[in-house]
Parts: sequence; C-alpha cells; structure tokens
Amino acid sequence: MPYIRIKAYPKDEEIKQKVAEEIKDVFLRNWGCPPEALCISIEEVSPEDWEKEVRNPEIIPNEDKMLIMDGQKKY
Repeated sequence: MPYIRIKAYPKDEEIKQKVAEEIKDVFLRNWGCPPEALCISIEEVSPEDWEKEVRNPEIIPNEDKMLIMDGQKKY
C-alpha cells in the first residue's frame, strides 16, 4: 500500500516517468510508507473516450471520495 492508479490523456514515456517519480517522492516523504510498498500505474485514455471510460463510470459515482474534482478542492 498505497496503489496509485492514474488515468490520463496520452503523454510520452518521459513525461509519464517524470510524473511517476515525483508522485513516488511525495508519497514517500508524506505518507510514511517504505518504497517497496508503493505501486504506481499510468493508463492512457484517449480524449474522445474519457467521458465514457473514466468520468461517467469512475469519477461521477465516486464524487464523495474526490479530494479534488474538476480542479476544485472538495475538502
């Protein structure tokens, strides 16, 4: 734990790796977990499929769990 699953529009591998490294560093520094407990995945979703594959089935039904939604803090 933790398992961080990111779904996003496609980006090149260099950007995905940089983002994963920065997220890893933030979690190790703030969450207090050992490096071997951390898993991060980045799954690409095309812009035309975003509503159908991500927003409607995953974001909207879990709105009460979102800490930031549509760029706005929910806490």
